[in-house]
Amino acid sequence: MNVRYIAIEREYGSAGTKIAQEASRLCGVPNYGREIMQAVAKEQNVSEKVLEEYEESVSSSFLYSLFVMSQSQTADPDLLSQEAKLYVAETRVIKNMADNGPAIFVGHCACHALKDQEGVVRVFIHGTDEDKRRRVIEDYGIPEGEAAATFRRYNKKRANYYAFCTQKKWNDLKNYDMVLDSSSLGIEGCARVLAALFQK
Repeated sequence: MNVRYIAIEREYGSAGTKIAQEASRLCGVPNYGREIMQAVAKEQNVSEKVLEEYEESVSSSFLYSLFVMSQSQTADPDLLSQEAKLYVAETRVIKNMADNGPAIFVGHCACHALKDQEGVVRVFIHGTDEDKRRRVIEDYGIPEGEAAATFRRYNKKRANYYAFCTQKKWNDLKNYDMVLDSSSLGIEGCARVLAALFQK
């Protein structure tokens, strides 16, 4: 398989963003994470905070998701909720970025946006609870007493958005081609594994 794109989903605190950035540096392939939301915000002329609220408020209902996905194919924005419009806009931005050549994508259901592309490797990154807790406290500056609630909030947000876009469970490892444990491999180790996919 000729790998052109890596689409990463990750647990909060598992260092998925840092891993993608390091892999990007090692192999010289662009990395898109926050840039996806920034591009959508600029395109829609709204703040990133507003878009994050839409992303966080999506319904994980299977029937609702099916309805929205069917409506999104009509390209009629009047039929879509704000959350669905965000999904359509993010998908369009991701596809445009992919048109520029091989890349690493972090979050935003890039695995689904690129489902019709060839050479996509879907990756899930996780770590131990202890390691993730230490990282969010030390690296992200989250107060120790708020760490558990922050984990739940971000992981729920990611799970709901993934379910909304794909009708699948975010943490079902069968949905991915590769699963990396950042606690065992470390940031550098995970990054080298991903970079090697492009080199191969």
